[in-house]
Amino acid sequence: MRLSAPSFVIFILSFILAGLVILSRYFGVEVPVLTDIVSGKHFEVLLVAYVLLFLGVIIRRM
Repeated sequence: MRLSAPSFVIFILSFILAGLVILSRYFGVEVPVLTDIVSGKHFEVLLVAYVLLFLGVIIRRM
C-alpha cells in the first residue's frame, strides 16, 4: 500500500476543525455553528478531524 500526502483542502479542513475544537475546549472560544455540535463531544470531533486526515493519506485522490 502506498501512502500519499493529503490534498491541501483535506489538510486545511482537518487542521481548522481540530484547531476550532481545541480553542473551544481549552480557551472558551465560541464558534457559532461548532459550539452547539461540540458541546461535550470534543474527543469525537477531534477523532473526525483525524479520520479525515487519515483518509486523505490513504486514499490517493482525496
